[in-house]
Amino acid sequence: MESQESTKRSQDEIRDTNTIQRQEPTHDEPASKRQRLDESAETQNGTTQKSPAERVKGVAPIKAEYLILAPGQSSTKVVVPDIVDDDEAEGRGTIEHQQQGDSRDAGKGGKRKKKSGQNKERSFGTFSDAQRLCNSVAWTAEFSPRSCKFGERCNGLHDLRKYLKEGRRADIGTFGGKCPTLEKFGKCPSGWRCLFVSSHSKEIPHEDGRMELVLTDRDGNPYPDNGETGETDTEVVNNVDGQIKIDLSRKRVNFQKSEQYLEWLAKDTEIFRDHHHKQKDGKGEALDYRAMYVEPPFKPSEKKRLYFGRETPALAPLTTQGNLPFRRLCVELGCELTYSEMALGMPLLQGAKSDWTLMRAHKSETTPPRFNGDGPIAQGYDNSKDLKFGAQIAANVPWVAIKSSEALSRFLPHLRLIDLNCGCPIDMVYKSGAGSALLDAPSKLERMIRGMNAVSEDVPITAKIRMGVRDDKFTAQKNIERLALGSEDLRDVLGAPGCAAVTLHGRTRQQRYTRAANWEYIAETAALIKRLNEKTDSLTDTIREVDERTLPNGGRMFFIGNGDCYSHVDYFDHVDNAKVDTVMIGRGAIIKPWIYEEIQTGQYLDKSATERLGYIEKFARYGMEAWGSDELGINYTRRFLLEFLSFFSRYVPIGLLEYLPPSINERPPAYKGRNELETLLASKDYKDWIKISEMFLGPAPATFSFTPKHKSNSYEIEAEG
Repeated sequence: MESQESTKRSQDEIRDTNTIQRQEPTHDEPASKRQRLDESAETQNGTTQKSPAERVKGVAPIKAEYLILAPGQSSTKVVVPDIVDDDEAEGRGTIEHQQQGDSRDAGKGGKRKKKSGQNKERSFGTFSDAQRLCNSVAWTAEFSPRSCKFGERCNGLHDLRKYLKEGRRADIGTFGGKCPTLEKFGKCPSGWRCLFVSSHSKEIPHEDGRMELVLTDRDGNPYPDNGETGETDTEVVNNVDGQIKIDLSRKRVNFQKSEQYLEWLAKDTEIFRDHHHKQKDGKGEALDYRAMYVEPPFKPSEKKRLYFGRETPALAPLTTQGNLPFRRLCVELGCELTYSEMALGMPLLQGAKSDWTLMRAHKSETTPPRFNGDGPIAQGYDNSKDLKFGAQIAANVPWVAIKSSEALSRFLPHLRLIDLNCGCPIDMVYKSGAGSALLDAPSKLERMIRGMNAVSEDVPITAKIRMGVRDDKFTAQKNIERLALGSEDLRDVLGAPGCAAVTLHGRTRQQRYTRAANWEYIAETAALIKRLNEKTDSLTDTIREVDERTLPNGGRMFFIGNGDCYSHVDYFDHVDNAKVDTVMIGRGAIIKPWIYEEIQTGQYLDKSATERLGYIEKFARYGMEAWGSDELGINYTRRFLLEFLSFFSRYVPIGLLEYLPPSINERPPAYKGRNELETLLASKDYKDWIKISEMFLGPAPATFSFTPKHKSNSYEIEAEG
């Protein structure tokens, strides 16, 4: 595939896809609300926009000349597409509403209808070599294999020529047949398994007439076998040593801090419970518990100071979609803060490779975020020591959250913060007592945050929550007050839990994505947090004084808003009017990763199809760097690229819209693009996504399959069949 330099647009294309300047004030002025932009009378080309009253709710306003109409269909009456339930697409199983009689789910007789937004039990087939090459020869010259630790019991191939002829597919021809990883780093970590191996191998003659196959570097020179696989040559950090994972799986890791804290917590809970019952029976004094109180063996140490500001738009922790190559692409386009995919605490403690892999980051995520210093700054914040990458975990009991926090802070050298997921709505997580189930268990949530702070060394602890579990009961504000100051019963003796920042997704678990995010509630909560940050000062000289050692960021809790941000207009509206410190962007970033570039420039960017294809090419390159260029790595990249395209295809180019701003919850009717490539990128057929992946990753193996998470009319039969 052509490089980025060779895919420059023609002058005509540039004129057609020029950036559309922002209709409202730039960064220095408050952004207007959506209604004001709708009422703007003129567009860039001078044409008059339609009245906002003509905008059909839920339907993207495609210009008439791009609509694909069925026979007899009028452009004034377009079919309203189905709304995709993105919560259900983020995990296995469906989300059961907790409120009985929900009209959106109930059919006749009050019975719930079967949900149809997600394909369950997806399979991706198999994509491994026909015959496995033994590791003892995978990175060595043909005549110099390492010793195979399995000996005669080994079921891998040791005959290199047989492997290259029969054990694997032939090399693929994309990128000019040259290994992208080799071209960048000078050495390919996939060795003989690489599907571009002909570009970094050759035969060399010996004096006895034999020809030996050897691996070569970028310059064509054979490189010596130094016992490495090449992984350390890439730009991936937080690679946890395999022996540590083995030790975790065999329970050989000593969690001394956690054990001592949990021992103290058990005793302290017993003392408090005894005192509480005495008071209830009228037999105890209010000061009895304070007299018996013993400080926990580990107070939270002086944490690193955090900063969230107008100039630091964040990428949400995204299941499946928030992988390393995608985060790297977003950082390149202007994202300032990133989070790992949600990892489960118990598998981390068991040394599960899959969950520890989620903690890997690219070196670009270890650089400091932008910092203008214009907003409220945490006391003692040092931007030069800050970085972008944070980890998110889920846990259902305090000891799992506490021990996994100690493990992360001990084994990950590049870690900004540890975020506790208190909002995941997926059944598997919720029913276990983790994720959004913690919203109805405030005491447990507080114990988790306290304990995590006590053992995470200098790594701050944060939380991501939803408004509540049910639509008729918002619990976020009470939970946030507890995270900021602690429960009223324990505040005077334990101080604050030490939560450095809270992110609020403006939806309930029950609501899912059937309605827009509630930014009015987020704004109310932002005002509450402002009062709570001020309240810590007013509590001095009282019996309920908060211990300053338990307050994060010199007494400041940051607040991040999350939900439906899809443009720079949305972003600055939320920062300026909802008064959040910054905005965390999820689906909007997957649909158009350059949203961060729009925020930096303060204008809409009408990306051409060629530019968008360039981002797909980058994802493919980054995927091979992260997962390898062998059969397994390339098809891991393919699988996650297809997941990316399932959202990326939702983007409707700015130049095709009647008026702005676009809405993330609007779905386009059938339309064609300004050229064939733009039309292809808008396809909702997963078979077209596979074709796009083959432009960079070569033909998909016959044994590879892909079932989209989302069902749609274009591929519902194939997906279900």
